[in-house]
Amino acid sequence: MSEYSLRQTDYLGRTGSGRLAYEGSVSEKKPYRRVLRHVTTGFAAVLVFLALIVPDQIFRLPPGNSVFTALLRVPVEAFVAGAFLLLLPRRGRLGRARRPIALGLGVLLGLLTVIKMIDIGFFAVLARRFDPVLDWILVDDAFNFMVDSIGKPATIGVAAALVLGAAGLVALMTWAVQRLSGIMLNHRVGAWRGLGAVGAAWIALTAMSFQLIGGIPVASHTAAELAAHTALALPNDLADRKRFAAEVRVDAYRDRPADQMLTALRDKDVIVSFIESYGRDAIEDPALNTPVLASITSNQAKLAAKGYASRSGWLTSSTAGGGSWLAHSTFLSGLWIDNEQRYRSVVSSDRLTLTRAFKNSGHRTVGVQPGITFAWPEGEFYGYDHIYDSHTLGYNGPRFSWSPMPDQYVMSAFQKLEYGVADRGRLLTEITLTSSHTPWAPVPSMVDWNTIGDGSLYGPMVAGAEAPTTVWKDEKRMRTEYARSVAYSMDSLLGHMAEYGRDDLVMVFLGDHQPASAVVGHDATRDVPITIVAKDPKVLDRIAGWGWTDGLKPDPAAPVWRMDTFRDRFLAAYGPEGDPH
Repeated sequence: MSEYSLRQTDYLGRTGSGRLAYEGSVSEKKPYRRVLRHVTTGFAAVLVFLALIVPDQIFRLPPGNSVFTALLRVPVEAFVAGAFLLLLPRRGRLGRARRPIALGLGVLLGLLTVIKMIDIGFFAVLARRFDPVLDWILVDDAFNFMVDSIGKPATIGVAAALVLGAAGLVALMTWAVQRLSGIMLNHRVGAWRGLGAVGAAWIALTAMSFQLIGGIPVASHTAAELAAHTALALPNDLADRKRFAAEVRVDAYRDRPADQMLTALRDKDVIVSFIESYGRDAIEDPALNTPVLASITSNQAKLAAKGYASRSGWLTSSTAGGGSWLAHSTFLSGLWIDNEQRYRSVVSSDRLTLTRAFKNSGHRTVGVQPGITFAWPEGEFYGYDHIYDSHTLGYNGPRFSWSPMPDQYVMSAFQKLEYGVADRGRLLTEITLTSSHTPWAPVPSMVDWNTIGDGSLYGPMVAGAEAPTTVWKDEKRMRTEYARSVAYSMDSLLGHMAEYGRDDLVMVFLGDHQPASAVVGHDATRDVPITIVAKDPKVLDRIAGWGWTDGLKPDPAAPVWRMDTFRDRFLAAYGPEGDPH
């Protein structure tokens, strides 16, 4: 055979119809290769199809609907990309660009699929999409949570597997698109017929707004929507930054004289406390609310015996499942803080916070933050005179998973370091309780207040407790432990008030956000309970017009306000404008 013939044979074996002819001749001798070729092509088609049509909220489907029903969809992206590749000429510069274009489409689809998998996880935990610009800071929190749940070696292994899996998924998707591109080019007539059917079906289904499951149309554009969301993340975040900067400047209390601020609480000690993951479902979901309702009933009786009364309502948090700092800053600043950019912007501003308002009114402002384990410059923004963190609360016991120390110890330390000190002046204390933070295991037990000491007595509780990995294997058990942890936090906070509270003490306590959807489901609201407790009836008389429920448990019909509206309502109620007329 001549050298020219050899080159032709080699060329035909590597390209176009010659490749199919060559493969066909070989497959006649080896039938298993034909089967293997069909299997790999089918696998590539299924892989690309799933990448195009699986919604990022696949696990948020209404109860009773099969996940597989959501896969009965027609993706418009398949029609657009396929038609584009087929319309490219066979020869010339554009023809030679076909392979790089198919390669780029494969890489793009692979990256979008990775982002979609992250979105699925975000919806499952935080009830929102992943922001590819702002949310990378959460990787560290996720890593620490996994360490608390399964240990550091296993977490490192999982992290490595996820990185390798993401890279493998991109490579596999690139191969799949390349494979299908080659098949289409060598079966143009059949490819055009198939694409025509897809296009016609998509148009018809779009015109009819046809849905097999409420909210998920059969005519799919999931991948295009995700690509647009990802591409627009940066300009959208920049636009939000500009909007937020304007919002920060609008503050009715910015220039309010100090002697006109919180005049009705000048003679009161005030505690503002956040209970981690204390959401509406902790009270209203019959599948998990038994321990919490028992705690409410018990503590309400104890407080009533001491002369305290209370009123409760609902706030809608700016976050869910996590991101407590977003809720804290929303509540204290009176601004809607629902992402990291807004948080960084507000803590670098001179916005008047509720804590700073108390400082301006003459209170000593103290932050009790057991969850802070590193430098926390944000404390200056909030206006604290002093901050107690995990290193300065004097704890000498074991960690309880994520929580550095039990809540009852935190309240005991607060009593020794601040509240029980003689001649200390008026206090505004913001206390963040962490025992109800995921993974809700082990849950501490209440002990006699006089035996707490430096926390050493908690050692046996941890030594004999089940590991979080055991609890999280059982969904029912996980819910039970979550509820027990919230009840423990309430017992610690309200137990301290019943044990040590004075006549002039006023407490505001609330949840920061609902727990993860693994506990409350995917359709849970973002509402959290909020309660004001006081012995002086004049304190509660000032909020009589709020429509809140008497007691520690808000009625289901009690008002629901956005969390960012509370600061102004509170400042108005306890300022001169709230004086009786």
